[in-house]
Amino acid sequence: MKYSAVFAALAATHNVAAFAPVANVARSSFSSTTTSIRMAEKLSQDELKKMVGYKSVDDYVESGMVVGLGTGSTAYFAVERLGELLKSGELKDIVAIPTSVRTKEQAEELGIPLVTLDTHSKLDVAIDGADEVDPDLNLVKGGGGALLREKMVEVCADKFIVIGKYCISF
Repeated sequence: MKYSAVFAALAATHNVAAFAPVANVARSSFSSTTTSIRMAEKLSQDELKKMVGYKSVDDYVESGMVVGLGTGSTAYFAVERLGELLKSGELKDIVAIPTSVRTKEQAEELGIPLVTLDTHSKLDVAIDGADEVDPDLNLVKGGGGALLREKMVEVCADKFIVIGKYCISF
């Protein structure tokens, strides 16, 4: 499986530190710039989450794909963007597998066609968030009922896009 990352700096502290969505670069390359720090300081956490959620769909989802839809406050925006692009006709022939009841309900409201792992066990891409990312790029996921489904969808995906809290890339 190929891993990619789109990270927004929503910082470990309550202050926003930076925004630099980057993907598919060297694993040891960490990136943050003064310009992105200044930009992020002017944006709310929800605005940053929306930016990276939208970017994950814009950069990695193409017509005809089977897409895993994660759960959580940042993944919410990725689902929202997928629904917008399907409604506008920019994306076609997409089917999605939600990882929670909440994501399923959101996707249904947006008109995103849903399937299950029973019928589509190979996904092109899965998009989900991480609560924490350590310097070794280990992800910490939240608990709860969606965790098992999130892991199952991730394992079945050719590419897993992680939306996280820190400004790193690999």
